[in-house]
Amino acid sequence: RYYNLKLSDLQGKKRTQSIAFPRQVCMFLARRHTRCSLEEIGHYFGGRDHTTVLHGVRTIDRSMKVDRDVAQQVNLLDAQITE
Repeated sequence: RYYNLKLSDLQGKKRTQSIAFPRQVCMFLARRHTRCSLEEIGHYFGGRDHTTVLHGVRTIDRSMKVDRDVAQQVNLLDAQITE
C-alpha cells in the first residue's frame, strides 16, 4: 500500500524503477522478519532466483546507509510491520 502497488506488480516481471525498488524493499523486509530462505522469498516474488533476492537485500541495506530518505521509508514500513 505504501508504494501504491498491487501484489501482482511485486510478483510480476516488470523491472522499472517504480516497481523494482519497492520489490527490493519487500525482499529486504521479508528477509528481516521471516525465517524464509532466499529461495523461498524469491519464489514468492515471482520465481526469482536466490541471487536476485540477495542483490535486492544488499541494495536496500547499502541505500539505507547513504540515503536518509530510503532509511526513513524502510524504518517506517518496518515499524508498521511490527505493530
